[in-house]
Amino acid sequence: MKIGILSDSHLKSDYTKEVIDFLKEIESDYLVHAGDLCLEKNLQLLEESGLKYMAVFGNNDRHLLSLASNYNIKQEPYYFKIKDTTFKLMHLPYYLNPDSDVVIFGHTHIFECDYKNKTLFINPGEVCAREKPLIECVQLEIKENEYIISRYFKKINEINFTKEEKKYER
Repeated sequence: MKIGILSDSHLKSDYTKEVIDFLKEIESDYLVHAGDLCLEKNLQLLEESGLKYMAVFGNNDRHLLSLASNYNIKQEPYYFKIKDTTFKLMHLPYYLNPDSDVVIFGHTHIFECDYKNKTLFINPGEVCAREKPLIECVQLEIKENEYIISRYFKKINEINFTKEEKKYER
């Protein structure tokens, strides 16, 4: 199972589309957005991807609350399960406790990946390239006994994403 993870799109729908297309190209089965979509267009891009997706509202998404019934976007923290793996999804990193197999968060615009007490914590960085000139996302591959975290990033004017990989035993 492969899960494409993105966060902090802000006003960059073109970058969001590029990331979603890339995550589809590398055969992600699901998309997870950790908030600060900021525009309905970014929600539409998730919906139009054809993949199952889930998203949470970020601190800059209050004006999108009325759209919750139109899209798969939830209040944080949002708990869900895919196959036998439990997830907690949030934007603000306020609930970073090990109460799920995988905890996904955003807000800081900084890629983070850590495995503590049998919980994987992931922040995919930023799509919007606001804090640094990088467009970032993550693909999480979940195998029976292993997590494979592939971080993808590229400079705004580059064509191809660079890949860094981490592995943890489950």
